[in-house]
Amino acid sequence: MRLTPDLPPERLDRSRYELVVDERFDGPALDTARWLPHYLPQWSTPERSAARYALGGSGTDASTPGLTLRIDHDQPAWSPEFDGDLRVSNLQTGVRSGPAGSGSGQHPFRDGLVVRTPQPERALWLPHDGLIEVSLVPCLHPRALTALWLIGFESTPEQSGELCVVELFGRDIQPDGSGRVGVGVHPFGDPGLRDDFAQVATAIDLRDEHRYTVEWMPGAARFFLDDTLLAEVDQSPAYPLQLMLNLYELPDGSPRDPADYPLEARITSVRHWRPRD
Repeated sequence: MRLTPDLPPERLDRSRYELVVDERFDGPALDTARWLPHYLPQWSTPERSAARYALGGSGTDASTPGLTLRIDHDQPAWSPEFDGDLRVSNLQTGVRSGPAGSGSGQHPFRDGLVVRTPQPERALWLPHDGLIEVSLVPCLHPRALTALWLIGFESTPEQSGELCVVELFGRDIQPDGSGRVGVGVHPFGDPGLRDDFAQVATAIDLRDEHRYTVEWMPGAARFFLDDTLLAEVDQSPAYPLQLMLNLYELPDGSPRDPADYPLEARITSVRHWRPRD
C-alpha cells in the first residue's frame, strides 16, 4: 500500500462517474429492498443479530435525514457461542447461507462456525466497481468501532475478499480529534488477494462529519478522506461486493457502565457512483 506521505497531492475526480445510488435514509422507514438490519444473521439468532437504529440524523428527530446506529446497555451479545461479548448494530445489503447445522455462510471469520439461523439468498445491493462512499460521524467511546466494509457475496467461497472503506476506532481518536483511519484490502478466502491494510494518521478532526470514499477499479483501489487521497493499493476484488455498515462494541474486559449508553454513530449518506464508460 502507498500512503499519503508517498503520494502526490490528489483530489478525487468525479467527472468520470455518474451517481446511481444516493441513500440519505430520509424515508419514513428503512428501505428493506436495499438494507437488511441484521449482522451476519446465519451465525446467530434474530434477537441477537438485529440492529438498533433510528432514522433522523440526531437519532431522535425523524424529520432530519440520516441514520443513527445505536448500541444500548441492554443489547445482547451478537453471537456469544462464536464471538464472545461482541455487540453489533449493522445494516447489510445481502445475505446467504446453507442449511442449519452446516458451515456454509458469508464471512466465516473463524473455524468451527455452524449456521444457527438459515438465510435465503438475498442480493439486494451489490456494486461491482466505481465510487462507494459514506458520510458519517463515528462513535468516540473507546470500545466502539464505526465502519463501512464491502465484502464478497460469496456465490463461491473464493469470492470473499473485502474492501475496507473506513474503520474508525474510538480509542484511536485523540481529544483534539486527530487519529487514524483504517483502509485497505483483506483477502479472507480469496487466493487472488493479499492482506494490504493500514491505519493512516491524520490531523483532521475525526470527531466531525467526514466523507470516506473508495475508488474501486479493476486491479486497484484508492481511498479518500473528504476527496483527498489517503492511500492506494494495486489489487481489488473482481466480483460484486455487498455493503456492511456497522457500529461495534468491542469487549475489553472492563465493566459496561449504563451511564455510557447509548453508543451512537451517525450516518448521513451512502452513495454509489458508477463509471460513465
